[in-house]
Amino acid sequence: MMTVNEVSKRTGVSIRTLQYYDKIGLLRAAGRTEAGYRLYDDAALERLQQILLFRELEFPLKDIQKIVENPAFDRQKALEQQITLLTLKKQHLEDLIGLAQKIRSTGGMVMDFTAFDTRKIKKYTEQAKKEWGETPEYKEFEEKTAHKTEKEVKDMSSQLMDIVAAFGGMQSKDPADSEVQAQVKKLQEFITEHYYNCSKVILNQLGQMYGAGGAFTENINAAGGAGAAEFAQKAIEIYCK
Repeated sequence: MMTVNEVSKRTGVSIRTLQYYDKIGLLRAAGRTEAGYRLYDDAALERLQQILLFRELEFPLKDIQKIVENPAFDRQKALEQQITLLTLKKQHLEDLIGLAQKIRSTGGMVMDFTAFDTRKIKKYTEQAKKEWGETPEYKEFEEKTAHKTEKEVKDMSSQLMDIVAAFGGMQSKDPADSEVQAQVKKLQEFITEHYYNCSKVILNQLGQMYGAGGAFTENINAAGGAGAAEFAQKAIEIYCK
């Protein structure tokens, strides 16, 4: 765990900004010291990294929050799209530098305005935003939670984690065992009832995220024991086939 001061020094994000992110719910502190100072774990730092990547792409905070809280958010896919966007921006800057150098070398105006064209970047950004924050699953999730209190939403998340963490106690069984597969079905039905229609395609994507490492895997293994997330992934893969 790192203090807010240590996170600020390591990331270059001001303490005031980190406090603001916590206040609006964009980046919650993992805990607090006895003196009341914020503490951040690896999962929080991973989320901060995602936030900063989106900020580099000039996304408003409200859009970033909507994206990272999307239940269907695919972290790996988002990273690939971020790389593409950053590459497009890099090429745009190189084109502008090339144009400026050309003007300097010729000593006058160069009648070429193609370097200023950002339509490709805007088109890709709009497409990516639609995929990240405006999926049918997210809209359904918003509708189902619109009238719930913050506590009710947290309790719902806690129940979901309990269902996934339960796979940790089943690791002595084969992932294809009927009891294990029944637990996968329970998971699918819970998500469909409380979040959005969880098809087998979406469920399989969630399973891949559970076992892909990072915050998802760490949190599940912390709740269900070592290997719980990876076992859940295997069980879900079998169920979805």
